[in-house]
Amino acid sequence: MHKARKRFGQNFLHDERVINRIVRAINPLPKDNIVEIGPGQGALTEPLLDACDGSLQVVELDRDLIPILRVKFFNAKNLQIHESDALKFDFGSLAQQAPLRVVGNLPYNISTPLMFHLLTFGTQIKDMHFMLQKEVVARICAEPGNSDYGRLTVMMQYYCDTEYLFTVGPGAFNPAPKVDSAIVRLVPKDASLLTATDATDFSDLVRQSFSQRRKTLKNNLKGWLTGDDIAAVGIEPSLRPERVSLPDFVALSNRYSESKRSD
Repeated sequence: MHKARKRFGQNFLHDERVINRIVRAINPLPKDNIVEIGPGQGALTEPLLDACDGSLQVVELDRDLIPILRVKFFNAKNLQIHESDALKFDFGSLAQQAPLRVVGNLPYNISTPLMFHLLTFGTQIKDMHFMLQKEVVARICAEPGNSDYGRLTVMMQYYCDTEYLFTVGPGAFNPAPKVDSAIVRLVPKDASLLTATDATDFSDLVRQSFSQRRKTLKNNLKGWLTGDDIAAVGIEPSLRPERVSLPDFVALSNRYSESKRSD
């Protein structure tokens, strides 16, 4: 029996009803190019293999789980196990034949940097379905004015259409985590919809805008944009960042990029 490791943030899914509900939400089809991150002991792997005619790629870091997976799925000829750190893995290498459908019960301690890593392969990914800490999914799917709205919201919603699917209680896992979890669907947007003129400027400006949540946009962006610059794109400089919409952040970013070029 493999014991879950705290350093890998492991909580193994075991509730069959939850597993079946996740698989229905993913709706895997035989020709899909599916990659599972962190298969653990294979709770999701098995139904995914059944739905995909035995063709599946998995990325697992815990070397003690690799032989368990190889034995459990000995007859799955088209299961490819990649022993690797998903944070460093080149997911583009798996998208040569078809766009990826990425799924996983992500370790909560690396979920945010891992999603940002996956965004760099956005054009090669069809969709993503993840089990995450409930509060993280709430932040990803938040709307302006909500206390959950922040940098993660803006960045994920800029690159993806986001959808909160359902909540999963601690009892679905072994060991049980101390918090609720939730399933999120992320669908990368077409490149034509990504209208920030400079992606790095956009990311930097959003980070700076939320550097001190209680301060106004004008105060947080001091040295980046003046109050007049902010007002020029139709945004009230005295707003706090959690009240600024995604299109307005794009407008601010483009104004910032323009001001850098004219300096």
